[in-house]
Amino acid sequence: FTAVYVALDGKLQGIITLSDTIKPQSKNAIDLLKELGVSDFAMLTGDEKSSALSVAKKLGIEKFYSNLLPHEKVKHLEAIMANGVKKGKTIFVGDGINDAPVLALSDVGVAMGGIGSDAAIEAADIVIMDDNLEKLPLAVKIARKTTVIVWQNIVFALGVKGAILLLASFGIAGMWEAVFGDVGVTLIAVLNATRILHTKI
Repeated sequence: FTAVYVALDGKLQGIITLSDTIKPQSKNAIDLLKELGVSDFAMLTGDEKSSALSVAKKLGIEKFYSNLLPHEKVKHLEAIMANGVKKGKTIFVGDGINDAPVLALSDVGVAMGGIGSDAAIEAADIVIMDDNLEKLPLAVKIARKTTVIVWQNIVFALGVKGAILLLASFGIAGMWEAVFGDVGVTLIAVLNATRILHTKI
């Protein structure tokens, strides 16, 4: 929370405390990401330590860094990317103008489209338009499924073309086999790629 002191004629009259509310989907989104194998979470915030600690506990985040200025967030993320991540990519989620440099630095920057600043949206790779953080695990699932299909297409295309090339070198494959190796493989790869549109994630 942030404390605002109210004074009148130089005399303290009271203290008003302000605090950000945690998005209702945040905890569930983190739990879903953990189920997908995402193991390392860290919170980088400009809020004071007590506020950051409270939010981190509620969300089940063990690592948090508080009282950070924008350039300090960049330094912490650089350290995390250099030392903390053994394999895989780093995703950073933010919505403020102070998050723009970190969003640009991360492997995948995710900004909130509804409440996010223009600078954050511009720097991000992905924008969640309805600010629903549960869309993040969905994006990870779609990305993984897409990667599988891409590799299927690559292996299939290279395998067929390699086989036709080998057969052609022995005079077995002719014009029609070559046409299939070109146009046919392309059509099959496109049809295989469309499976992502009908796959339940």
